[in-house]
Amino acid sequence: MRLSLLRSPLALIFSLLLTAFLSGCDSNQGDSANATSKQPTITVYTSRNEHLVKPLFEQYTAETGVKIRYITDEAGPLIQRLKAEGEATPADMLITVDVGNLWLAASLDLFQPLQSPVLEANIPATLRDPENRWAGLSVRARTIAYATDRVEPAELSTYEALADSSWNGRLCLRTSKKVYNQSLVASMIQSLGQAKAEQVVQGWVENLATAPYSNDNAAMEAVLAGQCDVTIVNTYYYGRLKKANPAAKMALFWPNQADRGVHINVSGAGVTKYAKQPQEAQKFLEWLSSTEAQGQFAEINQEYPANPAVPASAEVRSWGDFKADALNVEAAGRLQGEAVKLMDRAGYF
Repeated sequence: MRLSLLRSPLALIFSLLLTAFLSGCDSNQGDSANATSKQPTITVYTSRNEHLVKPLFEQYTAETGVKIRYITDEAGPLIQRLKAEGEATPADMLITVDVGNLWLAASLDLFQPLQSPVLEANIPATLRDPENRWAGLSVRARTIAYATDRVEPAELSTYEALADSSWNGRLCLRTSKKVYNQSLVASMIQSLGQAKAEQVVQGWVENLATAPYSNDNAAMEAVLAGQCDVTIVNTYYYGRLKKANPAAKMALFWPNQADRGVHINVSGAGVTKYAKQPQEAQKFLEWLSSTEAQGQFAEINQEYPANPAVPASAEVRSWGDFKADALNVEAAGRLQGEAVKLMDRAGYF
């Protein structure tokens, strides 16, 4: 009976229609599932080293499903790439170090302004662009490092005092060609005025024990080797040195505590002007400013969180507290061109 029923024309037609209907339902359900499972992909250009940002990218993807494609390079080439690509750029976000680079990207109209109560709540105004085109995500102090076996802390006071004759032949510096010293001098122009800042830089040059070094690590090694007694470095370089060599006879000194405070700088990010996923990029930037991400973002490179609600790591806290310069870091970027000219005039290369 069953065999004869399946062989009848009407039963066969019915069977075929039922199969087609069920297949269509399965197909539609599959399409619906695929649609709901699809998540946008954010493309990030970053000058931060991969090992510093990849864990955060992976954590965000794990939490939200949003994938992050990233390209790493030096800040200058990335900024020029964004400029050359224009509307065709695949980049939704630029993450870079130093306010000078953030300011340059903003001045080239490579960022779009953001309306974000989240960023305003999480990141102090002094660490954000006044026009809301970028926000700082981690903070580094550029401060004095000294040889503990040859310098008493009482001998130190301010950045300006390193120009005094008592430091003749005792000072080492990183080259002026690097953006970190350009930002420091730019902040001095803002705080001291052009003439006074130039006088200080000239004094530094006169006190140099050797020609400027290519990086902060080399300058600190020169101090440890006895070629000079003091230098000026970003705090995280000191952290790396002490981690590698805990017995190193070197310590940090926080200058200008009686007046403007220690010069600080930021790494930060902005959403690109021609982002294909601007809303998702803003959400990611806001997440990077959150308490959830800030501790990890700063601790990986031994920096200070930009979000004041998040404490620095135990290692960073061990270096001591300091009063930071309350100047909006944007000024250090805006005045970098003037700083470069000043350093050239002073013979600081």
